[in-house]
Amino acid sequence: MNKGAIKLREELLKGMDAVDMLGLTSKPYKIEVELRGKITRDVVEEISRIKKEPDWMRRLRLRSLELFEKLPMPKWVPGIEEIDLEELAYYVKPEATIAKNWDDLPKEIREYYEKLGIPEAEARFLAGLYAVMDSETVYGRVKDALKEKGIVIMSMDEAVQKDLPILKEYFMRIFPPSDHKFAALHGALWSGGVFMYVPKGVKIPEPIEGFFLIGKAYEGQFEHTLIIADEGSYVNFIEGCSAPRFAGYSFHDGMVELYAHKNAVIKFTTVQNWSRNVINYNNKRAIAESGARVDWFEGSIGSKITVTYPSTILKGEGAVSRSMVVSLSKGPVIKDTGSKMIHLAPGTRSRIVNKTISAGGGVNIYRGLIKIIRGAKYSQADVECDSLIFDDKSKAHTYPHNQVDEPTAQVTHEATTGRLSEPQLFYLQSRGLGEDEAKSLIVLGFLSDILVELPFEYLNVLNRVIQLEFKELGSVG
Repeated sequence: MNKGAIKLREELLKGMDAVDMLGLTSKPYKIEVELRGKITRDVVEEISRIKKEPDWMRRLRLRSLELFEKLPMPKWVPGIEEIDLEELAYYVKPEATIAKNWDDLPKEIREYYEKLGIPEAEARFLAGLYAVMDSETVYGRVKDALKEKGIVIMSMDEAVQKDLPILKEYFMRIFPPSDHKFAALHGALWSGGVFMYVPKGVKIPEPIEGFFLIGKAYEGQFEHTLIIADEGSYVNFIEGCSAPRFAGYSFHDGMVELYAHKNAVIKFTTVQNWSRNVINYNNKRAIAESGARVDWFEGSIGSKITVTYPSTILKGEGAVSRSMVVSLSKGPVIKDTGSKMIHLAPGTRSRIVNKTISAGGGVNIYRGLIKIIRGAKYSQADVECDSLIFDDKSKAHTYPHNQVDEPTAQVTHEATTGRLSEPQLFYLQSRGLGEDEAKSLIVLGFLSDILVELPFEYLNVLNRVIQLEFKELGSVG
């Protein structure tokens, strides 16, 4: 293990919360295959062989590996360069076949999802659910009504094995491996995830969820989600992420690609509640054709380090996109979040809302990009960044970047930073609230204008997590 990884491990252990947010603890379960060590051509080909992939996917993995070896390590986030990839298991296959019934899963794995309330959520309000454990999809089921409408939804591994022509057309074409080193690493090692195609004019009223769980320390997870919404269709997809507390760190390097054809609507919601032992690097990008709409909601609650910038390329005239990011950094935590909007056509509109809460020495960083090319006439982009800081140890930084080459375009940017004060707490406590309740209420009020976008069930989960996060924070500075 290199010195950077040792230092990072010590910091992770010091930063572990007294409260395990959802009572999730690491438990032993059987592993069928585990690959770790130096990432070589032989290893990448072995993953492809295990998954019985067509030759085009094997070649894509190998090209990604070549890019990974050439591209520099990103330097802008503290801690990222200290990851020791050779220490991690980058492919872990649990001893479980993909199940369509929860009872068919091994008890040790099923108990994780039951603890998180996933089976109950599926029964109550989801049209479909796919669950990934470590590197493989272990559960997948959708309502029969979706299949009857011609919707194609399956695990990403199954879609590759079936060699679907549409998959080859879109896979890593929206977010190519050449973008940066961790995109290339994802292309070489990806495993698990969800593939979905919504036919022309089909609208799915209930949300569909993909839930991703890391079960062990010193593990890498590289799931891939690809959603294609054909002309005039509608889909609402929820991505849930969690992990138990470990004695050591794990690394998440997932990818989401969305393609919204003419007049289609895609809503993509992420509720990320990794444990404080996870370094989270997430790659998310969408393309919106004429009249299409893509909405991102990113709830970044857990993890030790998170780097994620949901992005939309507004390719067609009149395309619209919103990105709403909520980031909570409590304790020795770094959240480097933001959004990117690329306007390539006339009349396109985008809105970015970024809300950050920093407490107990936490650091929040906003990095945003608005790019409007010449010819994207009368396009409009609005950015709003709000930061709430609890104490003198915590920090919030904002780094907006605007590239506007079209004189008729309109771009606005607002940024505010506020401190939580003793008078605010005193007022709420004088009305009979405890200190912890008062703090969580202030935070929820700060977030209220964008939390209305969440399904009710997930709003309840977020409320509970925030209350637990501030339970042992202590008095403000």
